Amino acid sequence: MSVPRRPTDPSGLERYYVLTKGRSGPGGSASSLDVATLIVSRAAPAPGMQHEHAEIIRRCREPLSVAELGAHLHLPFNILAVLLADLLEAGRVEARDPIPAHDAGRGPDLALLEEVLSGLERL
Repeated sequence: MSVPRRPTDPSGLERYYVLTKGRSGPGGSASSLDVATLIVSRAAPAPGMQHEHAEIIRRCREPLSVAELGAHLHLPFNILAVLLADLLEAGRVEARDPIPAHDAGRGPDLALLEEVLSGLERL
């Protein structure tokens, strides 16, 4: 007699619940994350670390935006934000604004915008 198999969750919601330990959103400093925030590793993955945490650390040796990271890991933003919150709290990754602070007040590069506009007009 075989044991009845539990139906799998095709939506992945059960997996996400397990990954985030039931948390629905990030807390603390991670609540200000957006898709353009750059993430950089500050440490190597630790033995026994959750697989997704270790993968984030490995992929972020060079700055990587939250959007790119989510695409690589096939994770929705809110799930990734919870995982990043864990790593930010532990000091294993660093979150950086996409625009360096010394350039933030200067505005966009007008020459670059003019080149883009010119290229679009040629289409």
